[in-house]
Amino acid sequence: MTAARTLPESPIKLYGLALSGHAHRVEWFLSLLHLPFEYIDVDITVGAQKTAEFLQLNPFGQIPVIQDGAVTLADSNAILIYLAKKYGGEKWLPADPLRAAMLQRWLSVAAGMLAFGPARARRIAIFKLNTNPAEALALADKLFGVMNAELQHSPFLIGTELSLAEIANYAYTALAFEGGISLEPFPYVRAWLQRVESLPDFIPLKKSVLGN
Repeated sequence: MTAARTLPESPIKLYGLALSGHAHRVEWFLSLLHLPFEYIDVDITVGAQKTAEFLQLNPFGQIPVIQDGAVTLADSNAILIYLAKKYGGEKWLPADPLRAAMLQRWLSVAAGMLAFGPARARRIAIFKLNTNPAEALALADKLFGVMNAELQHSPFLIGTELSLAEIANYAYTALAFEGGISLEPFPYVRAWLQRVESLPDFIPLKKSVLGN
């Protein structure tokens, strides 16, 4: 007999911004889990994440943040793990040691090379920051080279199905062009993006208008 699925007692509150790839991870995963949620826009362009009220939610002054009943939690990857553990099951958090390690590797990539490569290049471009993007562009090229090689032999990052690895790494890869990065040299990465975008309950990330 199948156990009853756990659902939140009230809609989960998600504090984010439509342009944020970090917030997109959480929004997309909530949609995949078919969990009710309320999206609360935090306009980081005017410093809304630095107000005293928001700092009570996350002292680091960063989005996204969720409130699930009495639980308040920040950091997109931490939120993914929480939601997977509480509402998603083994499909999202593999019990197999190797698959669990492979997932952790790509979560680390999302918090490392993806954040400091494509995401940083995009942030420099769309917010017109007076910062040299050369290091971020070099990191992006290295990352996408590795991704392309691995996706040549696997339809998804850790196997044959969508995983948290996709959810954590999709958005800033898809919008790499906003940071001046072409995915033309990486055909398997482009095919992976199309594969992900064709799946049920996919939610696209809003393209920036700030750089126009």
